[in-house]
Amino acid sequence: MPLLEIKDLRVHFATEDGLVKAVDGVSYEVERGQTLGIVGESGSGKSVSSLTVMGLTRAPNAHISGQILFDGQDLLMASDDELRRIRGNDIAMIFQDPLSSLHPFYKVGKQIAEAVRTHNHDVSKAQAWDRAVEMLGLVGIPEPRKRADAYPHEFSGGMRQRAMIAMALSNNPKLLIADEPTTALDVTVQAQILELIDRLQSEFDAAVVIITHDLGVVAETADDIAVMYAGRIVEKARADTIFHGPEHPYTWGLLGSIPRLDTARDEELVPIPGRPPSLINLPTGCSFHPRCPYVRDAHRRVEPELAPAGDDPSHRVACLLDHRTRQSVWADLRSGRTPEEARRLEVDRRDAGLDPAVARAEDGA
Repeated sequence: MPLLEIKDLRVHFATEDGLVKAVDGVSYEVERGQTLGIVGESGSGKSVSSLTVMGLTRAPNAHISGQILFDGQDLLMASDDELRRIRGNDIAMIFQDPLSSLHPFYKVGKQIAEAVRTHNHDVSKAQAWDRAVEMLGLVGIPEPRKRADAYPHEFSGGMRQRAMIAMALSNNPKLLIADEPTTALDVTVQAQILELIDRLQSEFDAAVVIITHDLGVVAETADDIAVMYAGRIVEKARADTIFHGPEHPYTWGLLGSIPRLDTARDEELVPIPGRPPSLINLPTGCSFHPRCPYVRDAHRRVEPELAPAGDDPSHRVACLLDHRTRQSVWADLRSGRTPEEARRLEVDRRDAGLDPAVARAEDGA
């Protein structure tokens, strides 16, 4: 049984402007000891889905449905007291901005010790302080006993993030959710934080969910990746499949907008055109169709279901283009063609009634 299983989760917020469909039918699983990367632009619903797992979206204007099964227990049916027991103990979260997450008037060690004592009432203040010092040392902060006596503003950005990781892991959680854990950190520190999460996951045997807008962040850490757009998962697969055989145009766009080491230094990145849609007024049909270079008339009318892509049951994609066409377009993009060139080739082959794979072979692609 998966440690975390989310089934058809919907999180809608009633506002004066209309109903915000922040999460609209999301399902995924996370096994023990595994890492899931949830990727998407701002406003895709990735953070709201994880905040809902923590029970942090309960509000009078929130309409939440579906199931969130954690170790067999449906968290949506749990009381506030049950959630407080689970939150910070069995499930821990690292938030985007460690400076705003840490209290500025309390020493870092005291805050970590408080998290320990909140869930372990038989632990003394001295024992909790020793645990805080131990955790700061475990996450690589030098002179942990001295640093435990410092305030958050005396830490660098990378050290504050390490302190947040220390606090999150202080009670040996079964599930760690990291929401944009490398935001505002330089590249070197980003790599250190990701390596730290990966190493500590192995030591604690925890499941990890990493939320990010950057596919590059989860390239080396995630076992599985779910790509979210406009409140829905549009593609879900093993990490190597997402990077080597993606089949959704939005995933192609995300991959095309990140730098690669195997391309020329002067080669320009290709941004995804347009902007994400309003979650109050979603487009009809496929929500990505206003930005998709490969859009057809049916895409404006029919909302695609998340369905198996080809013969791999673990690879699922929500796209009305057929499997062979998606493979062909991705092969064109991977060979160096621009999205516009790939689109023209796809249209030409379709108009000629050619099999995409055969046509590519004849083109010498």
